[in-house]
This record gives sequence, C-alpha cells and structure tokens, in this order.
Amino acid sequence: MGRRLCTSVFVLGNQVIPDSIGGLKKLEELNASSNHLQHLPDSVGLLLNLRILNVSGNKLNALPESIARCSLVELDASFNNLTFLPNNIGYGLLNLEKLSIQLNKIHFLPSSICEMRSLRYLDAHFNELHGLPQVIGRMTKLEVLNLSSNFNDFTELPDTISDLTNFRELDLSNNQIRALPCTFGRVGKLVKLNLDQNPLIVPPIEIANKGADAVKDYMSKKWLDVITEEQRRINLEASNQQGQTGWLSWGTSLGSNAISGVSQSVGEYLSGPKAPRDPYLDQQL
Repeated sequence: MGRRLCTSVFVLGNQVIPDSIGGLKKLEELNASSNHLQHLPDSVGLLLNLRILNVSGNKLNALPESIARCSLVELDASFNNLTFLPNNIGYGLLNLEKLSIQLNKIHFLPSSICEMRSLRYLDAHFNELHGLPQVIGRMTKLEVLNLSSNFNDFTELPDTISDLTNFRELDLSNNQIRALPCTFGRVGKLVKLNLDQNPLIVPPIEIANKGADAVKDYMSKKWLDVITEEQRRINLEASNQQGQTGWLSWGTSLGSNAISGVSQSVGEYLSGPKAPRDPYLDQQL
C-alpha cells in the first residue's frame, strides 16, 4: 500500500501544484485533471519516472519545456488554453504512446513531435491547426489520428502521410481540405476515414462517401496517372532533342535515364513505401 501511495498522486481542487512535487522521485502517475491550474512548475521535469500525466480540464496556457525529461507513456493535456507545445517535446518523450491535446487553441505542432517514434494515438481535434509537419511520416507506429474540427485553418496534408505504415484511423472531418495528396493511396492499412464537411474536389465527395478503400483506390489511380503523364512528357522531350543537330546522343541518354527513373518510381510505388531517411540522424552522423 505504501508503494502505491508513493507512485501515484491525484490532485483535486487546487489552483497551484507546488514546486515540491519534484521531490516525489518515484512518482509514476500524476492526475491533476479538472482543477483550476494556470501553469505547471518546471520541477515536473524532475519526475524522471513519471509515466502518466493527466492535466486535462484546466486553464493551462503552456506546458513547461522540462516535461520532456519525464518518461511519459501517456499525456493528456486536453481542454486547456494551450496555443503551442514545447519545441523540444518530441526529442525527450521518445516512449510516449498516447497524446491527447484536443480542445485547445494550438496553431502548429513542432517538428520534434515527429520524433515520437512510439506514438500510436494522437488526438488534436478542436484546435486551430494550420497543418502537419512535413516529416510526419517518421511516426511509423501511429495508428489513430484525429484532426477533425480545425475548421478554416486546416487545408492540406503533407505527402509524407503515406509513410505512416501502421495508420488505421484518420478523422479529417470539419476542415477545409480540397484535395488529398496523390500519395494517399499508399496508406495501405487505413480502414477508417472520415472526410465529412470538407470542400473536397480530389477525391470527389461521392468517392469519399464510400469509405477508406474506395478513396485509396481512387488516389492510387490518380498517382499512376501523374506518373504516366510525366513519362509521356519525358518521351516527348527526348524525341524533340533527337531532332536537334549535335544533341542526338545527349537527348537519347536523357530520355533513357529519365524514363528509367520514372519506371523505378512506379515500381517503388507499387511495392509500397520504404523506411524514410531521418535527416536528424543524418546530421548526427
């Protein structure tokens, strides 16, 4: 019983969490939900064994940078007044599996969030998000992503969404998305997709209403059409080059190399995504 009290704390009816909280070195779970908290002390970062943190339903304007030092597996900061997340949050919370930040006023997600390679669940609905980081594809364990109800601010997805090889559920309802990226057809494991209340053009609404499989099939064909058109353009350029004196050999070589590149791209597309290179790791090597 003593160990249980030492590793789990429930805070009720408080406006402030004291700095002394950092002295609970063995604390594994802290539930401070539904209080009147306006900030968390930096000493939270001293809780190196903290695995579960629930600060939902408060008045927080920000999370301390020091939170990245914890060993969090679950973080619930929903229903607050957050407008941003700490820039370094992803570099420290490498074991985080569930992140709930819905019902805030967050404008952008820091690129470091894509370093959360263990993250499986991300709920960011009802914010003011303008999009996702371009390197979102690094979160290869992500299974569920809720980006609904960001309304006029959310207009597009990055091409790298196709690198989410374990992606199963995606909610994009109540946004301003007009077109999905052509690579969307490669999100092979996606089984649940909600695109309601978007001004969709690609794919057409009648396709979107048929569900995830219909959308993936449509976008796959769309992508292959793009590749085919690019190959046709390269063939035409190569043919024109052959008609120019002194450039025949160069033009033939250009056309062969370019067509080979396109053919390789088609092969790679049909065989599925490869593991993405990591620029952050490249910089370290």
